[in-house]
Amino acid sequence: MAKPRRVFACGSCGAEHPQWAGQCSVCSEWNTLTERSSISATRRLSTTGTSVAFEDIDTASDDRLSSDISELDRVLGGGLVKGSLILLAGDPGIGKSTLLLRIAANIAATGRSCLYIAAEESAPQIRMRAHRMGIKGDGLYIYPEISVEGALVEASRINAGIIMVDSIQTVRADDIDSAPGSISQVREATLRLLHYAKATQTPTLIVGHVTKEGTVAGPRMLEHIVDTVLYLEGDDRHSHRLLRAVKNRFGPSFEVGVFKMDSNGLVEVSNPSAMLLAGRDEAAPGSAVAVAMEGSRPLLVEIQALAAPTAYSLPRRLATGLDLNRLNMLLAVLAQRANIGLTAHDVYVNVVGGLRLREPATDLAIALAIASSHADRPIQSGTVAIGEIGLTGELRTVTSAVQRIDEAARLGFKRCVIPDGTAITRKSDNTFSASNVEQAIGFGLA
Repeated sequence: MAKPRRVFACGSCGAEHPQWAGQCSVCSEWNTLTERSSISATRRLSTTGTSVAFEDIDTASDDRLSSDISELDRVLGGGLVKGSLILLAGDPGIGKSTLLLRIAANIAATGRSCLYIAAEESAPQIRMRAHRMGIKGDGLYIYPEISVEGALVEASRINAGIIMVDSIQTVRADDIDSAPGSISQVREATLRLLHYAKATQTPTLIVGHVTKEGTVAGPRMLEHIVDTVLYLEGDDRHSHRLLRAVKNRFGPSFEVGVFKMDSNGLVEVSNPSAMLLAGRDEAAPGSAVAVAMEGSRPLLVEIQALAAPTAYSLPRRLATGLDLNRLNMLLAVLAQRANIGLTAHDVYVNVVGGLRLREPATDLAIALAIASSHADRPIQSGTVAIGEIGLTGELRTVTSAVQRIDEAARLGFKRCVIPDGTAITRKSDNTFSASNVEQAIGFGLA
């Protein structure tokens, strides 16, 4: 057997170096190299076998396992794929463990034994949480252990149909001489879970913590090892949560599921647009409705704007839920192309509900909200705005226009302001096509 060699691993990116240096040559971070013993994970985890002709591969047993949570199955592309390794990441306290326990209980209720590796909590603590959520736990096995080898032995003993690990930063590989949560431990533990999942066709879910920078704690290679990366997003001041797939080898990426946190844990939301628009005052100036696409799902969100005379020589611009640079660009276009001067006004824009808008299709709704607040005139009742705004003030068409308009109509919005040239299946008298932002504002304001 080859003798282990000494290497220095970067605590930021996971890159290995033959000797110590003050700065990592890959990610340029300082003082992040730590010494560890390198053992070939590929050699240790390899199995003997023969190649299989592509046409001879049997896919009859590749049915997905339903989690009995439609929002989660939607994000995964139809359910859990056998042998898949899934990373569930999110901020502390966002609801990762709560969601994991619900998935485990639902699958255990179907007759599959489920092993819940509790590396952060004791078994009584998990049972208390399950009791609060109304979970009975039939077929659910709790294994409070940090050793990944011991967990896999226990999974084989009970013939686990699914494995949950909470969390990957607190388990360890016994033959790696470093603390849990280190680069080498996180990588080795994940690789061994991956090997077991593929060899036994056991779906495996692992929880990963998120750093202050918004990335999964540990090496970025962890996201490359797993098959699917799910992020649970939300604001601690709001009850709803978004489950977003940022990587999915077995389904669409950036698909979104919507949940609501209550006393029974995370509850899926079947009509998120109605929830996000609850309590909206249509007669209030500065309130507009945008239709944003989250994955393949259109969501109606309220955008509020306030343009108030400034008391400072340099007016303030504040954006919550959208890019501040995008807001500054839209303000410049409104001033130059729509004669809405805001150099003497503070401008505040907020996306209601704690969502963060990432696509330019919401530009027109933001511009309408700002124009409405500046003119102190509400937007006409039942109006939604869809369109991207260019630097010359022109409106550009956006993708999935038909789905956006249909979702707005389903929720009772009768008027729709869209860019010229938008391909729609039907055009009614309440569909207004505008070629530029000034014309769109004229259609939108009451």
